[in-house]
Amino acid sequence: MGRVRRNIPISLLAVGHACVDVYQGSVAALIPFFVAERDYGYAVASGIVLAASLLSSVAQPLFGALTDRWPMPWLLPVSTLLGGLGIALSGLSGSYGLTLVFVAVSGIGVAAYHPESARVARLASRGSHSAMSWFSLGGNIGFALAPLLVSAVIGNGSLRWTPVLVLPALVGAALCVPVLRMLARSQAGPSKTPVPAGADDVASFVKLSLAVVFRSIVFTGLSTFIFLYAQQRMQGSATAGTVALFLLFLGGAVGSLLGGSLANRYDRVRVSRWSYLLSIAAVTGVIYLPGPAMFLFVALTSAGLYVPFSLQVTLGQDYLPSRVGTASGVTLGLTVSVGGLVSPLLGYLADATSLRTALLPLIAMPALSWLLFRTLPEPAARPPQAAAPARQDGEPRADR
Repeated sequence: MGRVRRNIPISLLAVGHACVDVYQGSVAALIPFFVAERDYGYAVASGIVLAASLLSSVAQPLFGALTDRWPMPWLLPVSTLLGGLGIALSGLSGSYGLTLVFVAVSGIGVAAYHPESARVARLASRGSHSAMSWFSLGGNIGFALAPLLVSAVIGNGSLRWTPVLVLPALVGAALCVPVLRMLARSQAGPSKTPVPAGADDVASFVKLSLAVVFRSIVFTGLSTFIFLYAQQRMQGSATAGTVALFLLFLGGAVGSLLGGSLANRYDRVRVSRWSYLLSIAAVTGVIYLPGPAMFLFVALTSAGLYVPFSLQVTLGQDYLPSRVGTASGVTLGLTVSVGGLVSPLLGYLADATSLRTALLPLIAMPALSWLLFRTLPEPAARPPQAAAPARQDGEPRADR
C-alpha cells in the first residue's frame, strides 16, 4: 500500500501533464482546419505555431527562475486553465490577429506549467528516471490525443466548436488539487530546502540545451506539416494525415518509457546518443519512403526523438543542481518552444518550393544533437536530498 501511495502523486501529475500538453498538440492539429476554413497559406498557418511558441519561449525560463526562488505549486491549476482557455477561444474569431493572441495566451499557460510541474515531479519521483519518464509519458499522451480530440470536435463541424476543447483543462486543474495537498503535507516539516551539493556545469548545460533545440526543430517541423504531407502522399486522404499526426505523437509515449528503462541500465548520455542516431535514419524514411511505409518511420522518428526527452530534463537538473527550476524551464520549455520559431521559415520554403523540399533540412537536426551529445559527460549521481529535499541526512528512505 505504501508504494501505491507514493505513486499517486506521479500518476496524477502525469495525467495533469497530459491535460496541459493536449493544448500544445492542439495547435498543430488545428492548422489543417485553419487552412481549409480560412484559406491560409503554409507560411501564414505556421505563424499560428509561432504565436504559441514565441511568448512561451521567453516565459518558461522566467517562470523557472521564479520557482527557484519561491515554490509556486498554485501555478499548476492556474496555468492548466489558461492553456485550455486560449485554445478554446482560438476558433471563435475570424480575425487572424485575435487568433494569434488566443493561441499565445495558451502558450503562456503551457509555459507557466512546465517548470513548476517538473520541480514537483522531481520531488515526487525522488530522482527516479523511471518515475520521471512516467511524468513525461503523460505529456506524450496529451500530444497523441490532441489530433484525435480536435478531429472529433472540429472535423464534422467548424472552428466555432473550439470551446469544447476546454474540457481537458478543467479535468487537469481538478486533478492538481490532491497533488497540492499531498505536497503541502510532505513539506510540513522544514521550511527551507537545502541547496543540492555539487557545482553547476554551465558549459555542459549549454551544449545540452542546443541539442534539445535541434531536437525541437525536427519534432515541431514534423508536427506542423506531417498532416498535410501525409495527405499529399496518400492522394488527399485526411484520414492519412490524422493517422500520421497521431503516430508522431503516440510514438513519443513509447519512447519516453523506453528511455527511462534504458537509463536504468545504461547512462543517460549514451542512451540519448543512440536514439539520435536512430532518428537520423527515421526522419529520412519519413520524407523519402513511399506509401504506408511512411507511417512506420513516423512512429520510429517519434520514438527516437522521445527516448532522450525525460533524460534531458534530469540531465539539465543535474548539470544545474542549484537552479533546478531554471534548468527545467529551459530543457522542458524554452528549447522545446524554440522549434516553433523555425516553423514559419519552413512554411515560407514550402510555399516557394514544395513541402518535401521544406522538410529536408530536418534530417540534419538529430545529427547535430548527436554530435553535441558526443561531447557531454554523464553527471555524477546526486545525493538523495537533491531529489527529495524535505528529507534530512540520516533519515531512512521512504521506499525501503
